[in-house]
Amino acid sequence: MHAGFPCLLPNLQKTLKLGANAAIDAGELPAVLDKAQGRLLAGGMAVALRLGFGYLLRDCQLDAEQAAKANAFFEENFIIIDPLAPGGQRYYQGKFLIRTSRRGDDMNVLLKFCPNPDALYIDTPFGRALNSLALVDTEVLDENQADRIENDPSKVDLVVKFKDVQSIIGLLGRGGVDIVGLLLENLVQLTGHVGHLFKLGAIATDIQLSLDIPKAA
Repeated sequence: MHAGFPCLLPNLQKTLKLGANAAIDAGELPAVLDKAQGRLLAGGMAVALRLGFGYLLRDCQLDAEQAAKANAFFEENFIIIDPLAPGGQRYYQGKFLIRTSRRGDDMNVLLKFCPNPDALYIDTPFGRALNSLALVDTEVLDENQADRIENDPSKVDLVVKFKDVQSIIGLLGRGGVDIVGLLLENLVQLTGHVGHLFKLGAIATDIQLSLDIPKAA
């Protein structure tokens, strides 16, 4: 499973930073999170993940070029051809739990892709368009809620568990992610379905490529 780190963590870091910047601009997130703890960090991460992963679909109802770009990104990453599904296709609906190992941190975020397929498209005066707000849903959980679903494959596909809150803040603050260092320092663990690990990394990579996010220094 550790083979998925190179594609996942650097781009998860960039996606979080992208979403955090958008949230700060929108007034939804404090500009300084270096002193955030537990529940506050979870709330900020939930906003950053939602905006970061949904950013590519922005303004797709108003701009033809952006609509084409958004549709290409969505089809590549979230539409799965399945002859057994109604209409011959279904949507990728991976569920990820991000939390810490240290008891009492109260830092738990559940990330779900395409949670409500019926809401993925909306009708506009310009025709049918993707709904950027329906791509990702995030939920802040308390410790007991996270404990109950962590080992339930019907609720969570992959668990990304950091050592503590400071490990997450350190990840966001780094110019680049040292994969070997994270493993050697035992700062993060992954458990669950390995296929979803690579899928999440691929989605994050595609966001970077589509938006031409500069590489971290």
